[in-house]
Amino acid sequence: MKTFYDVLQLLERYGTYIHVGKRLWDIELAAVEVDRLHESKLIDDRTYASAKIILRHEHEQEEKHPLINDDGGKSNG
Repeated sequence: MKTFYDVLQLLERYGTYIHVGKRLWDIELAAVEVDRLHESKLIDDRTYASAKIILRHEHEQEEKHPLINDDGGKSNG
């Protein structure tokens, strides 16, 4: 597992599909769902740790450089 997409694929294997509308929110919800899967013993410690590292990195990157503007993409420049 190397990317946010890989984490989403992991969640989908357990019936969890995430699309809230803002990438930052998707990342945060994915982190909650990964926690839930780990607490339920559905994923092992290594998978959990990998997913959390990826999500933390993606969250930091999204805060620094959002892919979508907060104005819904309506900026003029």
